[in-house]
Amino acid sequence: MIENFEVYRQQDHFAAWPANYGLWIWGKEAVCVFTYGYRGTSEDLHARDKTRPFIPVQARSLDGGRTWALERFNGFVPGSQTLSGDEHVIPALEAQPGIDADRDLRPLDHPVDFTDPETLVMCARTGLFGDALSWFYVSQDRGRTWRGPWRMGNLGQPGISARTDIVPLGPQDALFLLTATKSNGREGRVFCARTRDGGQSFTFEGYIGDEPDGFCIMPASIRRTDGSVLTLVRCSTPGKGPDRKAWIDAYLSSDQGKSWDYIGRPVPNTGYAGNPPTLNRLPDGRLVVVFGYRDAPFGLRARTSSDEGATWSDDIILRQDGGMSDLGYPRSVVTDEGKLLSVYYYNYGGDQERFIAASLTSI
Repeated sequence: MIENFEVYRQQDHFAAWPANYGLWIWGKEAVCVFTYGYRGTSEDLHARDKTRPFIPVQARSLDGGRTWALERFNGFVPGSQTLSGDEHVIPALEAQPGIDADRDLRPLDHPVDFTDPETLVMCARTGLFGDALSWFYVSQDRGRTWRGPWRMGNLGQPGISARTDIVPLGPQDALFLLTATKSNGREGRVFCARTRDGGQSFTFEGYIGDEPDGFCIMPASIRRTDGSVLTLVRCSTPGKGPDRKAWIDAYLSSDQGKSWDYIGRPVPNTGYAGNPPTLNRLPDGRLVVVFGYRDAPFGLRARTSSDEGATWSDDIILRQDGGMSDLGYPRSVVTDEGKLLSVYYYNYGGDQERFIAASLTSI
């Protein structure tokens, strides 16, 4: 059974990209961070108004994802009002030109306990290209207040476009799976960083795969039962034409992120321009990947694995009533009912508003 709900929908708004931010749950309470701007003229994919900022907000549910209330995101956004979205606004509204890294991105003042379920860490960035800057926030009250932005550094990369993908190894020890800009300044190439002091400093551990011709970005990772780390990566060929292909690849590390082996292609097609994966463990031990599907019939799909990611099922259709390809970017969590809760952005066609939706499903 699949239940679909609206999280946030406003006429003429463009609310989108939960995957760029985060979703967390405690029992029946959940909070999701996303962003909204305004509807505009479509450019290849996104019908958004680039002359107005994309403002971060969050929604909270107290009934396991069925109903939601909008809240202000009160973390300090350096450089502008736009958070993790310089690519969606005109240059005058971009965050990066206004950021003084020494002034605005401070070293973390107190170590994070990555094993504490009440401690949230959310990564953020400026744009996708060149010398993109990244940082992170910390909340210890279920997202009601956010401290930061805290410095991540460039880790020897041309630029870093961070989304939240963190694998705890111990209380103050964690892997951060991140996306770097490529040597030509374009997006992107995935790599692994590690902190051993609760986020106060980071080291580069290893690249995940070779530098691609197109992009490999937006990892979703989980620790397997044997302690190895499985990472799924959104991939695409270059260009924007009808021959563009997009898929999700899988990599495995058995040495805590230093080296990575390619182990297969869990999702051979995610539709035009691609879509990032989520990766969760279901109560029965299976792994599940959820992704937006950007070819007709447009919607949300999943696949499951009963062998720790070695093989995957065929597509499971969660919904296919989307109007066009401007959708997806999910985040997923498992509820205390054992259901999978996914939050993503959606549309019913053309230049209509983009809105945030949620699906509850038993797979």
